[in-house]
Amino acid sequence: MLRTRGESMKWFWVLGLVALSECLVTIPLTRVKSMRENLREKDRLKDFLENHPYNLAYKFVDSVNLDLGIYFEPMRNYLDLAYVGTISIGTPPQEFKVIFDTGSSDLWVPSIYCSSPACANHNVFNPLRSSTFRISGRPIHLQYGSGTMSGFLAYDTVRFGGLVDVAQAFGLSLREPGKFMEYAVFDGILGLAYPSLSLRGTVPVFDNLWKQGLISQELFAFYLSKKDEEGSVVMFGGVDHSYYSGDLNWVPVSKRLYWQLSMDSISMNGEVIACDGGCQAIIDTGTSLLIGPSHVVFNIQMIIGANQSYSGEYVVDCDAANTLPDIVFTINGIDYPVPASAYIQEGPQGTCYSGFDESGDSLLVSDSWILGDVFLRLYFTVFDRENNRIGLALAV
Repeated sequence: MLRTRGESMKWFWVLGLVALSECLVTIPLTRVKSMRENLREKDRLKDFLENHPYNLAYKFVDSVNLDLGIYFEPMRNYLDLAYVGTISIGTPPQEFKVIFDTGSSDLWVPSIYCSSPACANHNVFNPLRSSTFRISGRPIHLQYGSGTMSGFLAYDTVRFGGLVDVAQAFGLSLREPGKFMEYAVFDGILGLAYPSLSLRGTVPVFDNLWKQGLISQELFAFYLSKKDEEGSVVMFGGVDHSYYSGDLNWVPVSKRLYWQLSMDSISMNGEVIACDGGCQAIIDTGTSLLIGPSHVVFNIQMIIGANQSYSGEYVVDCDAANTLPDIVFTINGIDYPVPASAYIQEGPQGTCYSGFDESGDSLLVSDSWILGDVFLRLYFTVFDRENNRIGLALAV
């Protein structure tokens, strides 16, 4: 059958979409109990917060001691991480549950040589069982808010979602700080921030995927399910449009370190309650809450009727989730409302908690915010490295 030029162009367009969808790699994520929830249930949260004040873990060490051969990598506060995916490292593969984290840039997992009690509760990597393992000889010290995790740098094959990333640099822990990591459901972290945040001289996982020609577009995207443990995904190399409605609104990255953007304001009932005159915000899949400057967040807690509990958390009347107005985050001229049902979170035994938290005094700039999972469960998010921009659309 002969086709007209218009029909032929239509078929090329359809085939192009099919080819693009075949290049899209989707990794399922599972929502798990965060360390905060585990500590809260075991009545250990108050003790933890007193010994490790929540000082936003963007207080980074950016130094190297060449004489000792010690490299310092910035690390994060993992109290609220809640979404895990499965990867494997080595040949044959050894499986790990990791956080796909846009707030850091490196990959690390525990090793069989780790002497800390926390490592006994997690999957550990055994270099002796991998034929593709290479050691670098470089020690690394990963800075936590509560101490230092010591380890070493290595290289091996990393697999997830059918992708095979060869000779990937990653960290292996020898010692993990304190007892709090015992309450973590995840084994390690896979960072997806910019290379400028990564361990010096290494190439992050996402950059290797692109350099090795494993993905068709230099971007990835997150869909975090609002209700179920299952259903959340991270996708690489393309965007599945079935996860959002309407158009993607694109916002330029303001600083190529984190996925950072300029935010216009935060308002309630048309009145600005924070970020007056504009501020910076980091879009962070590795943070559960909405985190801002202490004095500003304290004011928001008062507005929503939150009271501080004995553990230091802010508790809200559960009925307020049905009566309080939206809090609107305006970004690049577009309003992104967050309803009370999202910023008030129900915990065990019918207690409800505020989805806002204070940053402490270590914020990068005085009025910066972190938009974590409270925001990201509402808005499908695309992280476009090729064009250094972030796409936001209403999640379905």
